[in-house]
Amino acid sequence: MQKENIELWLSEVRLFKELSAHELASIVKIAQTRTYRQHMYVFMEEDPQDRIFFIQSGKIKINKTDFFSGKEQILNVLEPGEMFPHAGFFTEQNYHTHAEVMEEATLLVIPIDKFKDFLITQPELCLKLVSQIGERVIDLQKRLEEQLIHNTYEQIILLLIRLCSSNGIKIGEQYQLTRHFTNRELASMIGTTRETVSRTINHLKKKNYIIPSKESSFLINRIALKQELFE
Repeated sequence: MQKENIELWLSEVRLFKELSAHELASIVKIAQTRTYRQHMYVFMEEDPQDRIFFIQSGKIKINKTDFFSGKEQILNVLEPGEMFPHAGFFTEQNYHTHAEVMEEATLLVIPIDKFKDFLITQPELCLKLVSQIGERVIDLQKRLEEQLIHNTYEQIILLLIRLCSSNGIKIGEQYQLTRHFTNRELASMIGTTRETVSRTINHLKKKNYIIPSKESSFLINRIALKQELFE
């Protein structure tokens, strides 16, 4: 991608929307564009954390794997415009998760030390970055609360509602997920079994809260799912 196109793309990224053309050009100077094939790892847990990434195209799965059981827990599925990792780059440490390519992806890669130098010149950008990291922390806290308060059926409904916002587009009164999530992937997001997710999905389909779609995995009636939680 040419530098001019990268600057135009950066101007649409939430974190950088308020920057001038000169400031955007400064980021382009310290960044590289790289393409990763499906199933490649951008980084793995315990790799030295020396870069941050912005997704230009494709999708990235952030996950952790239990060393003893080999079970995977999906923490996030990130889409174009998003940054990762979301925390930890202000201190010298290793990555705490894996970042795996779900769909062939083009990433803007910036060395952390150079990004820190740029942030020093942009205090308002620092505040926006801290705010976005704070949003991620709040989201993780909510997920923990869901596991403590809600049963598995309710957790699956809450997961589908969350995916409407993070990985869905609104079509009329419903939300279409932007990629196909397997039952195993959905299960790994909340720590349950594929069979439990399958039973719940089939139940919600019978109630017409979820409609199969050719373009994606589901069309979801988010309002109906929210009402289901309070019945």
